[in-house]
Amino acid sequence: METFQQPLSSEEEIYYITQLHEGDIEEAKEAKKILIERNLRLVAHIAKKYQNVDEDMEDLISIGTIGLIKAVTTFDAGKGSRLATYAARCIDNELLMMLRAKKKTSKEVSLYEPIGTDKEGNEISLLDIIEQEQTDIVEQMETRAHIGRLSGMIETLLTEREKEIICMRYGLLGKEEITQREIGKSLGISRSYVSRIEKKALQKLKTGFGNAGI
Repeated sequence: METFQQPLSSEEEIYYITQLHEGDIEEAKEAKKILIERNLRLVAHIAKKYQNVDEDMEDLISIGTIGLIKAVTTFDAGKGSRLATYAARCIDNELLMMLRAKKKTSKEVSLYEPIGTDKEGNEISLLDIIEQEQTDIVEQMETRAHIGRLSGMIETLLTEREKEIICMRYGLLGKEEITQREIGKSLGISRSYVSRIEKKALQKLKTGFGNAGI
């Protein structure tokens, strides 16, 4: 990892914060640059807390640096705290907001999403319905029956666009299974729009299975 500069002393910090707010344009610009550069070690330290998430450390540091820049810009020395104390909260908040936003936007309906229950009251998902690798003959027959019902509901409950997206997304009715992004590229629409259509279609199928008492 990159070696960062040592933090500023209390006296240096006060000097550059004063320059940032009271100096001329060039002095303020230089002071802001130094305040950011000399606190990057703090960003790296906080980013390490999030190493267990599926994010590259350089990306975490980049996002954390945004929080640091916000901290340097909005810090009020008159409140008596050190810049590092205030910046730590801003960096942490920026990283948490990024991770929450990413989790929200990347969360897609899974093949494991429950869409109904079987005769014993157990939840079943799309994966349960389209799974072909069954060893028990009774389960094979039930699976084929579910697939038949699913195919019928896809034909009768969904619009043409919904049908197309569901079949492409899950490899149904002879379609090859592909990602939302690939579907969007194929149809000339955004991935988020594909996601909305997919979720609406799955809800229709889930309601259909529920009404059928499956």
